[in-house]
Amino acid sequence: MSKKNIRPFSSAVTEGYDRAPNRSMLRAVGFKDADFKKAQVGVASTWSMLTPCNMHIDQLARKAAQGVDRAGGKGIIFGTITVADGISMGTEGMKYSLVSREVIADSVETVCGCEGFDGLIAIGGCDKNMPGCVMAMARLNRPSVFIYGGTILPGSYKKKKIDIVSVFEAVGAYANKKISAQELKGIETRAIPGPGACGGMYTANTMASAIEALGMSLPNSSMQTAVSKDKEDDCLRAGEAVLNMLKKGIRPKDIMTRKAFENAITVVMALGGSTNAVLHLLAIAHSIGVKLTLDDFTEIGKRVPVLADLKPSGRFVTAELVAIGGLTPCMKMLLDAGLLHGDCLTVTGKTLAQNLAKVKPYPKGQEVIRPLTDPIKKEGHLVILYGNLAQTGAVAKISGKEGERFVGEARVFESEEAALKSILDGSVKKGHVVVIRYEGPKGGPGMREMLSPTSAIMGRGLGKEVALITDGRFSGGSHGFVVGHITPEAYEGGVIAIVEDGDTIEIDASKRTINLLVAQEEIDKRLSRWAQPEPRYRSGVLRKYQRAVSSAAQGAVTDR
Repeated sequence: MSKKNIRPFSSAVTEGYDRAPNRSMLRAVGFKDADFKKAQVGVASTWSMLTPCNMHIDQLARKAAQGVDRAGGKGIIFGTITVADGISMGTEGMKYSLVSREVIADSVETVCGCEGFDGLIAIGGCDKNMPGCVMAMARLNRPSVFIYGGTILPGSYKKKKIDIVSVFEAVGAYANKKISAQELKGIETRAIPGPGACGGMYTANTMASAIEALGMSLPNSSMQTAVSKDKEDDCLRAGEAVLNMLKKGIRPKDIMTRKAFENAITVVMALGGSTNAVLHLLAIAHSIGVKLTLDDFTEIGKRVPVLADLKPSGRFVTAELVAIGGLTPCMKMLLDAGLLHGDCLTVTGKTLAQNLAKVKPYPKGQEVIRPLTDPIKKEGHLVILYGNLAQTGAVAKISGKEGERFVGEARVFESEEAALKSILDGSVKKGHVVVIRYEGPKGGPGMREMLSPTSAIMGRGLGKEVALITDGRFSGGSHGFVVGHITPEAYEGGVIAIVEDGDTIEIDASKRTINLLVAQEEIDKRLSRWAQPEPRYRSGVLRKYQRAVSSAAQGAVTDR
């Protein structure tokens, strides 16, 4: 892209006498004569009243378009979808959640490609919005900036900070008669005080941080509360940043390099982030053409400690990290320790090191981010496991609090609903390994998150006594001894498909293994009898997704 030509795509839509019909339609949506000479920047809004994560994004989109206009461009707002993971969790509807990432990527790419936008701003607030938007940016390779809608403020009950995961865990506590119906209602009504994404280091805050470390959002964009002056300013500055990128010829492929992905993984590890980051970073890397594998998470995890004492396994909510300075002081610590690549270009037009040069350290006495000399865990918490149960890999989230090794008796369930029922009624007991299968990308289809069963286990006080493994995935709010993304998945004939009640399963995080302790001869015999089940959906988006989606080990992408 020429540095002088900041309208490489919109000029084809608006220039020349033969484009009079195009201009005529644009006049109806507010274009004036002068606007036809300006670079057009699409502003993808994921606004929706479906969820508190996105309910304020219409206002942020207007601010971003205003920022584009102030910088001399023409901002054009358009919509894409969102789904509410927290609302659909534990239901058949959750099968559409990961599918929505692909729909968002496809729709943003479609609008920008069709309308000839020269640049793109995308604003996401919930889990799949963020990777979906950045995947579209990667495919389009036009100057782009991502804006995070911001984290929610914590709720409060009995003088304790609570959030949505508190409600899920309260369900398990109520089922175990640890709290009353009145207490459950009290937590339910006070957990979500207003707009913003779920308040711990769950998937939304994890991905926002990863995207900032990747270089695709402005400094500290990932660590601002949803309703704040800082977030409004972030949107205005994003408009200016895209115009600057257009003038300098900076595109996503210049930013999302191999080193940038290593930076993103490093930050996710330091923050104790969601297992979904593995799935989404693999997918974004695929979209931009960077080779990234599960083993990269292992190699980086070996040298990057967990520093953040954030929920779900820690004490603090993300708003408390915002209050002490956000993400940039943590990144500066990592950079100074040689754990980040400082020469990576970012959407500011500067390198990561230049962006962090004047960042001040966290205030003395804060306890949210630990020093590198006193980490919560010496190595990363996202552990890639292999073994006869996961020949092409699985992803465990091991905070260290639940131990490093678990050997137990399998309790096998063909769906999340069946597992949850047995957990809540007390059938699942100490020493069990809950096996939830046929929940993978193809088997679900859609790879549902297992937040309801993992929260029920925690709520019943079995977090250290019961393990859970699945070919599905986990919410960032899940914690305990959990292993997801098991590949090959059951629907594809993975060994998880032939596990039986009473089998012994061994999970060893230190050896990075997960194995079914059954003789190979017996495994082979069971596999020879296995037959792939009929698809659960015969038509519609879930059937289309099932046919197109890749393994979770490759990011569960559909544009292959």
